[in-house]
Amino acid sequence: MTAAAEDASPLPLRRHRGRSSLLQSEAAQGFALISPTFLYALVLLVVPIVVILAHSFWTQNYLTIDRTFTLENYRVALTEPIYRDLLMRSLWISLLVSFFTVVLAYPIAFYISFHGGRHKGLWLFLITIPFWTSYLLRVMSWKVILGYNGVLNSGLMGLGLISEPSTALLYNTSAVVITLTHAWAAFAILPIFVSLEKIDRSLIEAATDLGDGPLRSFLRVTLPLSVPGVVSAILIVMIPTVGDFVTPKLVGGKDGVMIANAIEAQFGKASNWPLGAALSVTTMLVVTAMAAATVLIIRSAARLAR
Repeated sequence: MTAAAEDASPLPLRRHRGRSSLLQSEAAQGFALISPTFLYALVLLVVPIVVILAHSFWTQNYLTIDRTFTLENYRVALTEPIYRDLLMRSLWISLLVSFFTVVLAYPIAFYISFHGGRHKGLWLFLITIPFWTSYLLRVMSWKVILGYNGVLNSGLMGLGLISEPSTALLYNTSAVVITLTHAWAAFAILPIFVSLEKIDRSLIEAATDLGDGPLRSFLRVTLPLSVPGVVSAILIVMIPTVGDFVTPKLVGGKDGVMIANAIEAQFGKASNWPLGAALSVTTMLVVTAMAAATVLIIRSAARLAR
């Protein structure tokens, strides 16, 4: 009887009921919930990338943009030795920073997770204290520490290890690596800590009961299970450091210049936005490929270790 009445109802009424049920569905409510955030991300993330991508296929004629399609900017970005060398140096620095950051962050995260006890929250709070200050201020602090008359040179001279201040501590690739490693340490500690916290402690106890010592238990149980955190830490550190231009500019000198400094120069003093856009897109694609390769290598190594 009810079905017959619904079938006999007017067509507009049935369409209205269908739209009402659609709007009340979980999918529609979920979309309505995330749509403001999605639109916000679309405007602030996707639109700028599209603009940069479009500029990379144009050319700069003094103060005007020629919108004729061309691949000349990509030819320059990929074939000019200066840009190729800067990109390779940037990738090398980002890999070094990722490696040293994870190597230094893992023991800290391990200690907090397994030996922090009820003070884990306090330890994590202490790790975030340096981030209360400006990133620029922290970079400048390392400039003071590594400088010719800085804290490190003064300390080494006070211990009698050197007779005069060393100029090899600042304005080179090493200074950039040291500064970036410190700047991104907390971002590596946190994902590794979360990954270690998810490990079932009974698995470690079982390994111990079966005769594994602390080192063997760590290599066979703890380390493989914490690989997701290590991968996250590497990606979190590696991807932004390739595009860092403040640190190389302040502590890198001519030997620490990275591709981001060249991009900043093209968008700034050189006023060549298309070439700067092509360098940006090229760097983004290369970093994406390198990140994917890093993830595959680490996961393959973890599977072989098991």
